[in-house]
Amino acid sequence: MIDPGGTIGIIGGGQLGRMLSIAAAQLGYRTHIFAPEASLPAGDVAAAVTRANYDDEAALRAFADQVDVATYEFENLPAASLAALGAKLMPGTASLEIAQDRGVEKSFLEKQGARVAAWRMIDSEEDVIAAEQALGLPLVLKSRRLGYDGKGQAWVREPGSGIAGWDSIDRQPAVAEAAVGFDAEFSIIVARSQFGDTASWDAPHNHHDGGILRRSSVPPPASILDQAAAATAIARTIAEALNHVGVLTTEFFATADGPIVNEIAPRVHNSGHWTIEGAATSQFEQHIRAICGLPLGSTERRALRVTMDNLIGDDVLRWPDLIAEPGASVHLYGKGEPRPGRKMGHVTRLTAA
Repeated sequence: MIDPGGTIGIIGGGQLGRMLSIAAAQLGYRTHIFAPEASLPAGDVAAAVTRANYDDEAALRAFADQVDVATYEFENLPAASLAALGAKLMPGTASLEIAQDRGVEKSFLEKQGARVAAWRMIDSEEDVIAAEQALGLPLVLKSRRLGYDGKGQAWVREPGSGIAGWDSIDRQPAVAEAAVGFDAEFSIIVARSQFGDTASWDAPHNHHDGGILRRSSVPPPASILDQAAAATAIARTIAEALNHVGVLTTEFFATADGPIVNEIAPRVHNSGHWTIEGAATSQFEQHIRAICGLPLGSTERRALRVTMDNLIGDDVLRWPDLIAEPGASVHLYGKGEPRPGRKMGHVTRLTAA
């Protein structure tokens, strides 16, 4: 166990690292951010910052000497370099290696008994043509690496247009996925301790626009609630198989035939921001508890209904009105200029109806 007063290293300096740092401070820990950027939302609230590239193994080893445990706020990191952190890294590189490659991820999920959309690996024009024939249309091409918030994706809706779709994502190694008919999107956020204990929150109903999460709300509708127990069992199986320590998010489609896994994220997640005000223990505090060897906290919901709305781009300019709204909890991430698609903050509302 790492006692309060210890130092937690966080790889990545964005808003997730910022909220992890705030949660760590509430428990008496210091945080040390490792990231290359000059302007870091997490750096504003951390005790120390190391600015170096993520593949700088010498800098990572020096960083490891200054922290008691290390974690990461996003998965697009060089797993081989992070191995320099050794046993201090939680969760370990196994979770990273699987989550950062969609092809590897899908194969892993199927081995755990999870249902995924029908898919094919794409490395050539012949693969694209074969995928159209095998999966039917429409289908979606997704880059195997570095895809998030709808980036690196192309829909193929017309026969013979698959090559053009692959061109639009720069012919990167990809996967092709058959379209899934679903009733709703949701996520299961599970925390797993160093001792194998697990805890999960209510399944939020997630609403996306252009591939970017706009809103998460709990409790979810019946279409999700009826599948939440099965989905939670799947998510816990995934966490166990990875020997994951910390928070792990599994995104699902609710379908007429049961839950289908869309993807996993081996970290705290945008769809769990509602837990800061809306649950007895937030996803951020729970992650800190898990990696420091503390007991996991209660995940009980604090209100009848909780809704989290992202502030994307110019949405953040509404902050004066939001700050004045009774019952609204506003989180601004300290970023600079708002840009289309850029997550600038979020607002959470707890209601009795």
